[in-house]
Amino acid sequence: MRIVCCVTTDVNFDQRMRRICTTLTDAGHDVMLIGRRRKQSQAIVPQIFQQKRLPMVFQQGKLFYIEYNLRLFFALLFVKTDVICAIDLDSIIPCLWVSKLRNKKRVYDAHELFCEMDEIVARPLIYKVWKWIERYAVPQFKHGYTIGKCYANEFKKMYGVDYEIVRNATVLRETVEAPRKEKFILYQGAVNEGRCFEQLIPAMREVDATLVICGEGNYYNQAKALVKKYNLQHKIVFKGFVQPKDLIQYTQIAYIGITLFSSVGLSNYYSMANRFFDYMHANVPQICMKYPEYEQVNATYEIAFLVDKPTEENIILALNSLLKNTSYHKRLSDNCNEAKKLYCWQQQEITLRKVYENL
Repeated sequence: MRIVCCVTTDVNFDQRMRRICTTLTDAGHDVMLIGRRRKQSQAIVPQIFQQKRLPMVFQQGKLFYIEYNLRLFFALLFVKTDVICAIDLDSIIPCLWVSKLRNKKRVYDAHELFCEMDEIVARPLIYKVWKWIERYAVPQFKHGYTIGKCYANEFKKMYGVDYEIVRNATVLRETVEAPRKEKFILYQGAVNEGRCFEQLIPAMREVDATLVICGEGNYYNQAKALVKKYNLQHKIVFKGFVQPKDLIQYTQIAYIGITLFSSVGLSNYYSMANRFFDYMHANVPQICMKYPEYEQVNATYEIAFLVDKPTEENIILALNSLLKNTSYHKRLSDNCNEAKKLYCWQQQEITLRKVYENL
């Protein structure tokens, strides 16, 4: 089949979509990934599937979403396809309307409980708009998949849809453990609201290590301002957007990974973040929230120091425990080596292939 997947991200940095599109291409489908072009976007990195970026005048806020949806609608009207896949709620309306107009199959790939993200649920008017879109559109996507059992249960409860589970797990590869010359702490991913930078950054005053932040997002400028406020420029390094091939290098030599979320909304509470698996596959112990999906994995394979609440005190305790107790750190690192054999993309892509075969 010809399959078009639609995201609001820059295709160069979306590792989950790279894995999905590669798997579908390997399965014999003709795949195109459509994303956005940022002002600072570099040339598209070639992949085995087709890629297209929509040029945007607006880069954030309401005008960005309106412009992106309009551009995506007209792009989808003319692209050759049998299946249109909406990735998250911010691309769902043009995917729904064009699939109806052109009588094409449609699939929903839910990376988030979109309306339950902190930056949405904390803004009543914005929440109402996105919730209306969700109630209108999601029940019309009978075929879909999401990143964990908790999300799948919520979609079933809210809209009666039975979505499959395709976790954000990393591709299992033969790895040679790189020497960790410096005990640095790594945060990788979107620098967004709800990722606990308000607690993590001041906590670094009591931690004898460097924090490296790879990524950007809607909290990027505020995070930089916090570093300046606490005079931590010598301890916290911002790398901005990092290409996946370079990010792997950082991850393999990191000493501790960070997977922290506040839980204003259910999206974070029920999450299963990409970085959780990336650290696991690099044998990097992490500090992580004691939320249902992570707790379930950690109960079988202890790979993380779980914190009940992301307070400054709890973060300091967790980081210093991993930095100072080398035997504890080694035990978690060794457990990662076992866990990744089960939690890997080779296991998840079996389900993904079946979703599209069943169309």
